[in-house]
Amino acid sequence: MGLAAPNIVTLTDANFKEEVLSAQLPVLVDFWAVWCGPCRMIAPLVDELAEEYKGRIKVAKLNVDEYQGLAAEYGIMSIPTLLLFKNGEVVSRLIGYQTKDKLVQVLEKHL
Repeated sequence: MGLAAPNIVTLTDANFKEEVLSAQLPVLVDFWAVWCGPCRMIAPLVDELAEEYKGRIKVAKLNVDEYQGLAAEYGIMSIPTLLLFKNGEVVSRLIGYQTKDKLVQVLEKHL
């Protein structure tokens, strides 16, 4: 774990605004940490969604240990937390492990 799939953006303080807030597409952001078991469980699902929704949504990951300021700014209290941004605004928040069906349902609602 650590390296994201090729079509997943690794977020930092430097690129968050451009990659998420200014994005033309909806952006699914996975807030995670290396030590988080449920984060490791959901990671393959997030990778699959990045592939299946390529061109329709952008998928990104933010390591909460490395970027605590951004995690705090978005009220991330537990991980994994998946936030769906649309036009720079959070339109959906999923906390904890989710099934792929649930993730697809949320994405489809906002496409």
